[in-house]
Amino acid sequence: MKTQQQSMPSSPLLPLTILTLTLLSLTLAANAQDCTQAFFKLAEQKNISDCKRLRTLGAEFAWKLHGNASHNSTVVDILFGATLNAPQGWIGWGVNPGRRPEMVGTKAIIAVKRSDGTWLVDTYDITKEIRNGCNLLPSEIGIVLDKSVEQEVDNLHTMHVRLNLSSHAYNVTRLNHVWQVGYDIEGGRPLGHPKTLRNVDSTEVIDLTDSNGRSTGQYRSYLRTIHGVLNIIGWGTLLPIGIIIARYFRVFPFSYDPLWFNLHIGCQLTGFLVGTTGWAIGLSLGHSSRYYTFRDHRTYGILIFTFSTIQMLAFRLKPKVTDDYRKYWNMYHHFLGYGLLAIIFINIFKGIRILEGGDAWKWGYVADLAFLGAIAFGLEVYTWINFFRLKDRQKREDRPKREDKAFEPKSTSQNRFIT
Repeated sequence: MKTQQQSMPSSPLLPLTILTLTLLSLTLAANAQDCTQAFFKLAEQKNISDCKRLRTLGAEFAWKLHGNASHNSTVVDILFGATLNAPQGWIGWGVNPGRRPEMVGTKAIIAVKRSDGTWLVDTYDITKEIRNGCNLLPSEIGIVLDKSVEQEVDNLHTMHVRLNLSSHAYNVTRLNHVWQVGYDIEGGRPLGHPKTLRNVDSTEVIDLTDSNGRSTGQYRSYLRTIHGVLNIIGWGTLLPIGIIIARYFRVFPFSYDPLWFNLHIGCQLTGFLVGTTGWAIGLSLGHSSRYYTFRDHRTYGILIFTFSTIQMLAFRLKPKVTDDYRKYWNMYHHFLGYGLLAIIFINIFKGIRILEGGDAWKWGYVADLAFLGAIAFGLEVYTWINFFRLKDRQKREDRPKREDKAFEPKSTSQNRFIT
């Protein structure tokens, strides 16, 4: 038994921890890029030196604070650029005097590119009615001193804006700013933008007094990465490992009792705790995006947490082996577990698509599943081969016994009946 226990696979937590740290470091590095040289040169032409690359929509942002126009306001020069891969569409940037950097309440400057290549730039007040389907029409927002569309550089469409921000409504050390890109226009006015996560996540709080433009809005991007990594590790990796251990190391073809049960419980409990942490982060992120939700992904996540909680409770509430209904409990536990795995796999790929993680995330998890699937398939093949071998050996052992029994003398009562 000691030899068997030593041959069991080691804990997967170390490589999974390394994977988590690697993905987080890549995300942090991706969000710490400077603006492109072409955009920086255009900003220098406007006598603007502070520049940064925004984290979504291929957008770049440059700014310069001037001395106070009065004791109650600050003049700011803004250069904004975003990628617009279409013959027509619009780019927009704005500030929100409210408590949060969000679309509703934003005072926006939007440049519309018409199909003939000409541009029209105007100001807009984004209200709740706009989100509910009302037309977005130009309106005075009271903070713009000058606005213009600049040249296209390296596939970036740019616009220059000079603002006069009142101190009682806008804090330049914690300025809520929003940017956006859309592709639908009608009669020279912008229509709705796509509902991808990049579009939803194009907000942040920026400190314009800092030359690096320190932002407190990127935490949501980091949390989404952590949310995805934890769910992949917890729900998508550790739970399947626990199921593999329970299926193949309990009785047949391998018997590691009670080691299999301890490893099974350990994987399931660790996966549940890690996955629940990721699920809770996802709920928090969904609550912070008040105006956009991914309903299918959220519904599947709630089902996963509910069913996995039931499975965890099953360890404490399962009937004894001697109980008559234990076999029905086993059937429910197994089928619920396999159904839970199917929902988990579907939802993880939904989450990767929402995060727009690209091929690295998708194929990385496909490789993870392929590795676990290859192990399960190999063990399943070995199980059936071993099963048929045992069955064949049992037949060979039973055959001499049946032959010996056939040549045994008949009983006295039988002989008496014959005579």
